[in-house]
Amino acid sequence: MTHSNALAPLSTTHAPLDEVELAAFLVEACASATSLHVMGSGTRLTSGFPSETGTLTTRRLRGIVTYEPGAMTLIARAGTPIDEIEAALAAEGQALAFEPMDYRTVLGTLGSPTIGGAVATNASGPRRVQAGACRDHLLGVRFVDGQGRIIKTGGRVMKNVTGLDLGKLLCGSFGTLGVLTEVAIKTLPAPECELSIGFNNVSVAEASRIFQTALATPFEISGAAFRSGTAWLRIEGRSKQVDYRREKIFALLPSHDNVDFLYETNSKALWVQLRDLHHFADPQLPLWRILIKPTDAPKIASALEALGGTVSLDWGGGLIWYAGVAEPIEVRRVSGAGRAMLLRFGSAVTGTMFPPELGAVAQLSDALRKRFDPAGILNRGLMES
Repeated sequence: MTHSNALAPLSTTHAPLDEVELAAFLVEACASATSLHVMGSGTRLTSGFPSETGTLTTRRLRGIVTYEPGAMTLIARAGTPIDEIEAALAAEGQALAFEPMDYRTVLGTLGSPTIGGAVATNASGPRRVQAGACRDHLLGVRFVDGQGRIIKTGGRVMKNVTGLDLGKLLCGSFGTLGVLTEVAIKTLPAPECELSIGFNNVSVAEASRIFQTALATPFEISGAAFRSGTAWLRIEGRSKQVDYRREKIFALLPSHDNVDFLYETNSKALWVQLRDLHHFADPQLPLWRILIKPTDAPKIASALEALGGTVSLDWGGGLIWYAGVAEPIEVRRVSGAGRAMLLRFGSAVTGTMFPPELGAVAQLSDALRKRFDPAGILNRGLMES
């Protein structure tokens, strides 16, 4: 499906008050094959829907159901703003370890990002290199599928289970398999101290070597990102631990004359900017999110820059952000085996948001969509091959 960056006109907005109302609505939508744009507050997806699509929002399904700081578990309805959840966690000295990205800067969207939107897109920030993705902290979900069936999966604690974990399946499905109504999340203690080390005037290849060296140590690097010629490492923990890790890491890295150190508030501000791509805020410029093997970062980044535009790295090189006007077919060609998602279309590019799925992956995805959404009403066309 091809489209531009402009938000397609949406005919009707539906905002169910509770799960039962949502289920009843989806039964009717399935029967009439009504196409729906599923969203929380609309901060993460702005295009890709047919003109006749209606909007289904979970913004009224909000509120923290239960939070047990001692057990480090939180259950919240899907429409709960992330700001509200983070405030509740901060009061207990805890945080969402996967620090979900806020897309409003790069997409120009309004509203408050919701926890359901974060789970639906598997939104994961710089700390993924240490703590894992959103999916890794998901304990369970409740959702309503495209037939109007209310389904619960998972629980309040992490444990070994057999069979298919539907929560992990829903996480990152972009609302194509079901509408999340409630999520259970594992929380973690917030870091006591934070330090960022910036290695200035380095190339992507040099940054990649810094990341590989630092991340191969046992010194718990919680961020490894590159932007505008500077490679940044983040260290978090208790004050003495942070100082010890800094010295040990420096002993392993080649000597570097131009190094910056940012502590606490300044460090936190930096990683919000890196996470939310403040350096790629220009709405006219197409923006790509490309998942690759970290060791491929120098080669792929160089090829992307040769197409015109700029790159930045996160996750130690496992994530490339590319801003440029190159044709989608060229970006996906030079990305090789990487998964290239066109997050923002800008003013000059048309194409598909997701790369086409092929072979066994396409067959499996097709089978899952038919199982949970046989009428194809949920975010129709968004992730289809």
